[in-house]
Amino acid sequence: IVADPARDILKLVVIERHHASGHIGLGLVKGFGMRKGALASSVAHDAHNLVIAGASDSDILKAARTLEEMGGGFACVVDGEVRARVPLPYGGLVSPLPVNELVQQLHKLDAAAAELGCTLDHPCMTLSFLSLSVIPSLKLTDQG
Repeated sequence: IVADPARDILKLVVIERHHASGHIGLGLVKGFGMRKGALASSVAHDAHNLVIAGASDSDILKAARTLEEMGGGFACVVDGEVRARVPLPYGGLVSPLPVNELVQQLHKLDAAAAELGCTLDHPCMTLSFLSLSVIPSLKLTDQG
């Protein structure tokens, strides 16, 4: 599966993170507008696996490893460099930060995604629902 960012097509990866099953779902997603880089989240309804959308395999891998190092959260990566990160160390879902500090980090994340060409206002919110299999449209889980 190959991304085609010139046509607004990114690779979408869902990695199971709770049972070391090795399950990885691969697909394509359109509508983010990103021309390069990767955006990753451990907030991925309902199972909260890792979900990553990216233009290159190397940035997708770097984003996944960044989430692993942080114990979960959100990350924006381009050319192997982490441009923004929001650690969510409690189950990959919750931050210990005061809300005003967390909001600042989320704004930085959204701004970093916009620098990659992302046209969505809150791309990690969109990303978090792409693996929610009960929504009546095409979704991707770690099972495919």
